[in-house]
Amino acid sequence: MGLTQLLPEPRTDVALEEAFAFPAEDTVRAVFIASVDGAAVVSGRAGGLANEWDRQLLALNRALADVIIVGAGTARTEGYGPAEDAPQWRHVRAGRSATAPIVVVSHGLNFDFDSPLFAEAPESARTIIVTSADAPNHARQRAAEVAEVIAAGEATVDLPAVLRLLRHRGHSRIVCEGGPRLFTDLLRAGQVDELCLTRNPSLVGGYGTGILRGAEFASPLDLDLERAYASDDSYLYLLYRRG
Repeated sequence: MGLTQLLPEPRTDVALEEAFAFPAEDTVRAVFIASVDGAAVVSGRAGGLANEWDRQLLALNRALADVIIVGAGTARTEGYGPAEDAPQWRHVRAGRSATAPIVVVSHGLNFDFDSPLFAEAPESARTIIVTSADAPNHARQRAAEVAEVIAAGEATVDLPAVLRLLRHRGHSRIVCEGGPRLFTDLLRAGQVDELCLTRNPSLVGGYGTGILRGAEFASPLDLDLERAYASDDSYLYLLYRRG
């Protein structure tokens, strides 16, 4: 069984690949899940909110991506490793490496460099660390032993420059998996084209993390809801584009 399409027109049994295909042009797509009350984590992690459809959607977005960009805090909290080879989506990576490389954004380079994110990344999709020019030199040297290290910006990471570098390498489909601070910074820089948001049909409460973190925008950023789908367990799968 597929998803039920709600927008742009009602349809039944829509395949996930059809529902969330990338547009042809260069695209930065942010991928998140949140509860009805806006919580992006349960017990500190996003994975507790997901159902099987959302896990399949995450795997599809990773397969569609040329690179997967993530903040250092999220990589540590979620226990990131390299992207997994998903057999059901291998056909969408025809002509590319089996998996997309992970790009981690970090100023301090405070990593366990023996973790799977670095130690288990295949040579065809070596992990990339993006940092700033004034990052600690000893940490940069250690990072360069296990990953590719790119400096963009002097005191802070220059995200538009990062995306230009990635596109220069032919990475036109960029998936951002968070965290909320990186997503906020990309939005401030005008670098996000799409938001793929799964709505978990629950209320979490508490003082947990949302999909954004940082100072309020000078004015709200408008989004256009392009597509909406539902599964029979009351989850919603939404695709927005920047207005």
